[in-house]
Amino acid sequence: MDNNDLLIRVRYALDIKNKDMIEIFKLGGIEVTKDELLKLLTKTSEDEDAFAENEEQIKCDDVMLESFFNGMIIFKRGKQEPKPGQPERPAYSNERMNNILLKKLKIALSLTSEEMLEILKAAKFTVTKGELNALLRKEGHKNYKECGDQFARNFLKGLALTYRV
Repeated sequence: MDNNDLLIRVRYALDIKNKDMIEIFKLGGIEVTKDELLKLLTKTSEDEDAFAENEEQIKCDDVMLESFFNGMIIFKRGKQEPKPGQPERPAYSNERMNNILLKKLKIALSLTSEEMLEILKAAKFTVTKGELNALLRKEGHKNYKECGDQFARNFLKGLALTYRV
């Protein structure tokens, strides 16, 4: 899944309105207009060159998507004052975006591991607590595992089934 697709699916799963999406991007440190947002939320083709030719689409890069997730945490939980010696903004990660999606949504929605397992169960996707914890580990940890597209899709599907009642 590309970043635009992740953004579209998160928006759908959590039923986020356009004005809230703009506010979340702003909280994450990126100014986005309504027109730019609509271009970000346009379904993309699989062809990378299509972005260069199509003016109706804007490619969502990793920094932009991670900024959105950081803004989502602030939007849902409020701004946290940095501790002395801590940077004002979190550093951008080089991890796979699917792993970042799981971690940041877990924080933003104040989910426990058990609640995440229930969300996955709602999507009829069975996973053990150990497998989930491996996906939530920091890259470089001996038990770290990359989150695949199928897992991320099922998590977002479960979120939609849980939150869009």
